[in-house]
Amino acid sequence: MISQEVVKKLNEQVAKEMYAANLYLSMSSWCFKNRYEGAGDFLFKHAGQENEHAQKLITYLNETDSLVELQAIAKPENNFKNLLDVFEKTYKHEVSITKSINELVSFMLEEKDYSTFNFLQWYVAEQHEEEALFRGIIDKIKLIGDQSNGLYLADQYIKTLVGK
Repeated sequence: MISQEVVKKLNEQVAKEMYAANLYLSMSSWCFKNRYEGAGDFLFKHAGQENEHAQKLITYLNETDSLVELQAIAKPENNFKNLLDVFEKTYKHEVSITKSINELVSFMLEEKDYSTFNFLQWYVAEQHEEEALFRGIIDKIKLIGDQSNGLYLADQYIKTLVGK
């Protein structure tokens, strides 16, 4: 059994992961609307991964006989300036999720909840990968440039990342 404060914090993280899924679906739709099919497909699949992150937390709560309290999810942004803006906002969001995970990990150590601490290590590693992935996309978009051919090349590059 885990403490009520741990349950509360994990439920809050579920909401953050679900918001991320909705945000990436919104970004995906914007990309498709603007003919960035590679980025649209990538973000659509990434939204599914964020949903899996939420489900993993829910499973953990269920396995500890804790109450899952799903929260209202805020409406995500759906208007972006350009492809670079989409991925800069994605990266910024991932940094905020990393901060949230790190705060959870610190809290578990303070609470001496080593089981939950251990469970959260997967999220620590995942966030490292996510930040590197999105930072790399931003770097490539900037390197390629924003001319029409460059944006096409950036979209084609992002298409190769589907599944990562």
